[in-house]
Amino acid sequence: MDVIRVRSIHTYPTRGEPGVEVEAVHVTADGLEGDRPKKAAVSLVGADSPTTRANLVLDVPTAQVEALHGGVLRIGEVVLAVEPTGNACAGLYAAVGAEGWVKVGDTVEPG
Repeated sequence: MDVIRVRSIHTYPTRGEPGVEVEAVHVTADGLEGDRPKKAAVSLVGADSPTTRANLVLDVPTAQVEALHGGVLRIGEVVLAVEPTGNACAGLYAAVGAEGWVKVGDTVEPG
């Protein structure tokens, strides 16, 4: 796997409102602290999806992110189990297997 890094991190505290970009965030089983509950604890997308409302934007194309489906990833201190969104949204949804901190620049590694 090529080196993939977190390009940006976003939380969306209020439905319909603009997101908040942060440099680092604590991730719990329920998702990113400061984010409102959604269909999945965490959402990931590639850098070519600028209008997304995903939490983690990675520095590769979305097609490369989607190719990681069905796997377990470690990003910073966090372990995520990633699956397709199951709808028209680009990227992946993830369940949190191990809580911790994620920051911009962290690498994405097989977990």
